[in-house]
Amino acid sequence: MTTHKVPNRLAKEKSPYLLQHAHNPVNWFPWSEEAFEVAKRDNKPVFLSVGYS
Repeated sequence: MTTHKVPNRLAKEKSPYLLQHAHNPVNWFPWSEEAFEVAKRDNKPVFLSVGYS
């Protein structure tokens, strides 16, 4: 998988699961009001990842 030098919002999280995705080429948001506000403003769906099994 390609990693990006510029981290996304997950770089500030404490969860090991979230931190491993901090350099993904995806503009991830942690669970927050901001995530839902941006989705609503931009008229985009929310994609929820609940981890691995």
